[in-house]
Amino acid sequence: MAIWSAGATAGLGTVVRTLRSAPRQPGASMLVAPDGSATGSVSGGCVEGAVYELATEVARTGTPRLQRYGVSDDDAFEVGLTCGGIIDVFIESVSRATFPELGSVADDIGAGRPVAVATVVAHPDAAWVGRRMVVRPDPDEPVSGSLGSPRADAAVADDARGLLALGRSEVLEYGPDGQRLGDGMEVFVSSNAPPPRMLVFGAIDFAAALARQGAFLGYRVTVCDARPVFATRARFASADEVVVDWPHRYLAAQAAAGALDRDTVICVLTHDPKFDVPVLEVALRLDVGYVGAMGSRRTHDDRMNRLRAVGLTDTELSRLASPIGLDLGARTPEETAVSIAADIIARRWGGGGLPLGRIAGRIHHDTRVEGQFRDSLTRY
Repeated sequence: MAIWSAGATAGLGTVVRTLRSAPRQPGASMLVAPDGSATGSVSGGCVEGAVYELATEVARTGTPRLQRYGVSDDDAFEVGLTCGGIIDVFIESVSRATFPELGSVADDIGAGRPVAVATVVAHPDAAWVGRRMVVRPDPDEPVSGSLGSPRADAAVADDARGLLALGRSEVLEYGPDGQRLGDGMEVFVSSNAPPPRMLVFGAIDFAAALARQGAFLGYRVTVCDARPVFATRARFASADEVVVDWPHRYLAAQAAAGALDRDTVICVLTHDPKFDVPVLEVALRLDVGYVGAMGSRRTHDDRMNRLRAVGLTDTELSRLASPIGLDLGARTPEETAVSIAADIIARRWGGGGLPLGRIAGRIHHDTRVEGQFRDSLTRY
């Protein structure tokens, strides 16, 4: 933003499409400033040099480029991905002239308001390439900018809102004038949604470690406990907020306020029936991504019986990750937090939780598990 605010021009390379075992997901970007410094990454190091040179050129000429990078036929350590994947990178110049809406987009992101940016990355008419518009969730709110025609704007705005609701960034294909049955125009939709939430119930040492791990993974972390002597900001400095309330009451209020979604992670670490049974009774009936509960095998069996006694069905109980975490042999709070985070990641992306050396096939999954990633529980 400092470069844009100063009226200068930067070169920006953004991953818009990935194939096979690509190291970064669509939306990953690298910015080359006027002073030659670079920020960000598009490949974890494989093609950064080539993108840097091209971004420098595009910033100077103003002509955007869509460049594909894959494994070099002669030498995979030349300009290519040593992991065997393929990425498409769109390189453009960014300035007040080319992206006048950037300030308002940055304001939305900073305030936690969802916003999508749709950019033409390929078109038979080169004049269309680089055109963009800004789309917000409310269909009654007009879009900012234009791709080139009312028909194209209407089609892309509708589809961009769908991707924004899912938190997905990807390339959409249309006919040259936005025809849904056609090809020639490719539009990259970059969805910028608020960070997903992680709700940790139980103000214990394991919760402090998990709060640090959740923050590291990009979650907005809330720690909640009914005991004010334990639920303090000093003990949970990594959490975005610390709430003193009965877990089930707080969770029900958040659900009623529409503050939870399919990306929300709920971790119940109290292993005390008077706390975890009421909150799990609420959690397992919500449309959230992950619900896990800590405890021994005996605690788990007792908890399941108590949850059945309050009326939860086998289908609802099947959504519970308990005992929480993957089998890493974890003992300390920090190791246990890694175990829980690994379980969340595996279920979100459809991973099996096995050592990579013991399985064949792709390392990076192409897309995340759609809908609730809790549905992948059946794999375990």
